[in-house]
Order: sequence, then C-alpha cells, then structure tokens
Amino acid sequence: MAGRLTWHRTSQSDEELREYLILALLRSRACVTFQDSELRYHYIANLPEIWNLPLGEPPVDSLIFGDALGGQLNELKRLARETGEQQKQEVQIENDKFFEFHIEAISSPDGKQQIMTTIVDMSEIRRREKVLKVLLREVSHRSKNLLAIIQSIASQTARNSTSLDQFLTKFRGRIFSLSQSQDLVTDSNWRGAYLHDLIRDQVARYQQNDKPAVNVSGPNILLSPNAALHIGLALHELMVNAVSASHAMAAGKTIGISCKITDDGNAELSWNEPADLSPDVPPLPREITPGSFGSTVLERVVPASVSGTSRYTVYDDGVEYVLSFPLSDENVSDEAR
Repeated sequence: MAGRLTWHRTSQSDEELREYLILALLRSRACVTFQDSELRYHYIANLPEIWNLPLGEPPVDSLIFGDALGGQLNELKRLARETGEQQKQEVQIENDKFFEFHIEAISSPDGKQQIMTTIVDMSEIRRREKVLKVLLREVSHRSKNLLAIIQSIASQTARNSTSLDQFLTKFRGRIFSLSQSQDLVTDSNWRGAYLHDLIRDQVARYQQNDKPAVNVSGPNILLSPNAALHIGLALHELMVNAVSASHAMAAGKTIGISCKITDDGNAELSWNEPADLSPDVPPLPREITPGSFGSTVLERVVPASVSGTSRYTVYDDGVEYVLSFPLSDENVSDEAR
C-alpha cells in the first residue's frame, strides 16, 4: 500500500511533508492516529474538537474518548491485530455529530505492527441525508395528494359528461390547469405559487387579441402548494364558465379579480364577471350549474381544502364568486402574513 500511495522528492524534508499532510487533513475533516502493538500512541493529527487530549499524561483511548467508546475502540483494535482485517464503526455523539472510525493493522518500515485509525467527520453527510429523506417523504406525500386530486377530477368529470369526447375535452383542460399550477409550485422549490402568477397562467389561454381578459388587484400573496393547486382549479372552472356562457369578453369587457386582507385576518379572493346585457344577444348555457363539477369545486372542494368559505352567485348583470380563507401556515407562506 505504501508503494502505491506514497511518492515524494528526496529533497523534500519530512517536516515539510508533515505540514502539508496536516493541512490536507484539516481540510478533509479527517483525523489520523498511529499506535504501536501495545496501543501506545505515537501520532495524533487533527483530532476533532469534540474530544480533548489529556494534559500531563500519555493519551489513551479511555481518556480521549471516554470509557464506553474507548472500550469499543480497544476491542476493534484487538480484532484488527488478530485478523488483519479493517474494522469500521460509526458513532453518534450528542444529537447531530457523527464520526466514522476506520481501524487497521499495518506494518512499519522496520517490520513492527502498528495500528492506524482514521476518524472521518460524517456529520454534514448525515445531515444532508436526513434532509434528503425529509424531502423525499414530502415529495411522496405531495405526489399522493396530486394523484388523489386527479382521480377525483376524472371521476367527477366522467359523472358530469354525456359523451367520451366531452369527457376528454373537459378532463384535458382541468389536467392542464393543474399542471400549470404545479409548474409554479415546482419552480418555487415547493414554497407555493404567487397569486398573480397563478391567475395569469390560468387566464392566458383565454386572452383574445392580446387584450387582458382580467384585471387583477390586491396583494400578491404566496399561496401554499395545496392552496395553489385548488385555487388554480377554481380559477380554471370560472374562466371556462365565463368563456362558454358569456359574450362579455367578446364584447371587450374585463373580468375583475381582487384580493384583500380582511380585519379578521382572512384573505378574500373575489371574481366579478360582467354580463353582456345586449338584448340582441341571447344568453348561453353556463358550465357551472347546481350539482355540476364546477359547482362542486367552487362551493365544496376548494373551500374545504383551504379551511375557508365561498359564495357563488349569478346575477342579471354578471357572476360573482368570493372565496375567503385564513392566512394560516397551511394556506400561505410567512411573508404573506
């Protein structure tokens, strides 16, 4: 092993090499120790700060690492001497410090047996693994929620469709709406989606002649992933309903969407859709009718998903939808409160 790993110029002093090696050890967060066959320490470099060398007396494992860990290390070193095989053990100190011990018997140039121990600080790696596990669980949880929403959309759309073509048209539109909201959530590293961005994406497909189909006002709150997906679906249903049932947009009228923070600490999202009151234009049937999928989404599913309330009203001069929900951790980010 020495011939494979070691080479240096003969003019390089041992002292300089030792300094370079210690610097490399410091940067690698590794500690190296050497002991003879009687476990007397000859060399300790870069001992982690959590352990201290005893003052005024020769270092031994029990004094450096404590009786419990010192006893375990002594046993591992005995096994390394007797079997010639490397021994490895990871230990946890306190709650967030992890160290991996590699212990092996080696022969010195004069043929004497020595014990080399390498201690590697694994704390940062273990913290990253822990964060990764949490993120994977979160992704799994959100994926299951998303699949549940898609399953509900599919079954409700099928229940309210009279033909396969009608089902496919409505289902594709709703899945596309869901995917747009999901893209915003993903782009924000799963923090959520800003309300104005959510409205823009849900409305963009229905703009005519480059004119804005809606006028948006009020605070641009950052919705949670769950709130973004459901409110995005509500906006889609309202927009499809407006396009299919009203001549107002074709006549150049604009839908107003506003958000305000009420005195009781809720967010209130309002949709105000003007109607075309021209007597020459007969009214068209609406997508949202009592018992329809759109009605279920607006009046039951979305309010329940954000622990809020809603009101959907059709007037002679238009449509109003009001969704009120608390500014809680489940619905918005900290910066919105």
